[in-house]
This record gives sequence, C-alpha cells and structure tokens, in this order.
Amino acid sequence: MKKIILLLFCSAFSFLLFAQDSTRVQIQVPKKKSSIDLSNRANDHFLIQFGYAGWTGRPDSLNIGGLSKSFNVYFMFDFPFKTNPHLSMAFGPGIATDHILFKKTLVGIKDLTPTFRFIDQSDTNHFKKTKLATAYLEAPIEFRYSADPATGKGFKLAVGVKIGALINAHTRNTKWESKSGSTLNDYTMKEASKHFLNKNRLLATARFGYGHLSVYGSYQLTAFIREGLGPNVKPYSIGLTLSGL
Repeated sequence: MKKIILLLFCSAFSFLLFAQDSTRVQIQVPKKKSSIDLSNRANDHFLIQFGYAGWTGRPDSLNIGGLSKSFNVYFMFDFPFKTNPHLSMAFGPGIATDHILFKKTLVGIKDLTPTFRFIDQSDTNHFKKTKLATAYLEAPIEFRYSADPATGKGFKLAVGVKIGALINAHTRNTKWESKSGSTLNDYTMKEASKHFLNKNRLLATARFGYGHLSVYGSYQLTAFIREGLGPNVKPYSIGLTLSGL
C-alpha cells in the first residue's frame, strides 16, 4: 500500500512539473521587431545635379576643349517598400542640359549638308569658342537604398535609368578670330536645329553619398547623333547631386 501511495505521489509531482514547464512555454511571446517611424521621412523629392559632360566614341578631329558642363533639375516621387523601409522606388519629371565646348571648330548644326559636320578651323579664320547646348525633358526612374530612412542622413545609393525627349539644341559661337588668334569681330552667333540629333534618349544612372550630398554618374545608351548622319558619340556625365525635401 505504501508503495502504491509513493508511486501515485511521484506521478502527481512529475505531472505538476510538466504542467509548469508547459505553462512557461505557452506564455513566452516572441518579441516584435521595432518598426521605423517614417512620418517625417526625408523623401529626396528635389534633386539638383551639376557635373562634367563628355562624349565617348568621338573621333580625334573633334576639338572638344574647356570645361563642358551638365546641369539637371528633377522633382521625384518616392515610394518606400512596405516590407523594407530602407528600399524605395522613385520617379518624376525634370530638365537635363548638356553644354559641350569646342575650340576653333565649326559645328554645322544648321548646315544644309547630308551629315553633321565638325570641321577643324585652326588654320583659318574661326570662332574662338563654340558651345553645343542640348536640353531634354526627362523622366528618371530610381531604385533607392537609404541606411537611415527615418532622417535621410545616412548612406544612400540609387541606380536607375532616365528617359528623355529632346526639346532644344543650339550652338553659341563667340569672338571671330584670325588663324593667328587676333580678334576680327567680337560678336556672338547662335544657331538652333534638332535635325541631326536623335529626338529621344535612354541613360543608365547611378549615385551614392551621405545625407543630402551624393556623387552621380550617367551614360547614354542610345546614340546622340542620328544613324548615318555623324560620328557615333554617346554622352556621359559625372558630378554632384544635392537632394532634399
């Protein structure tokens, strides 16, 4: 009888211990991951870019000289991923301009010729400086990463593309000189035409930086000049981006 009572007591004690362990397991609640407050998130809606512009694939006869520039302004809408607020997609409209400088070169943007001519005039009378300026209405699309999306002050990275439509192309020629470099006539001549140029373009883009300042690079994937009408040059640009809002 004592053995039976002892056996029952041991069984009850073991059951009690098991029940306590089970209770402990049941009341353990997994900790929730801390969410990021994006109510005051800096979305980098407004982008200003200023950089150096150049052409790849240009022949040696093109006397590009001086500091060719690129200047772009965009207003973009940014949409963070619900599953990961560090990632977002952004797109929006903007204006992009390139200013390519030439030395002692005739840029025949308005010539009635079958091809777009770039003629070296260093051995004859010439304009001291010629600028070929283009302006595009663009729609950039970016895939973005932000290390600190709540404040926008951390490391940032963005890759994407830009789709553009040509809205203006012109040359600006200044100071007519002799081949020796003496001034013959100090005046400015402007000519405008889009005939030789492709009306649309596609660029690959990337930028990285910290906070509101970043370095950007862009490369045009499509030809700048229409096929068969001139050299197969492709514009590129490297510079700084200031973002905010």
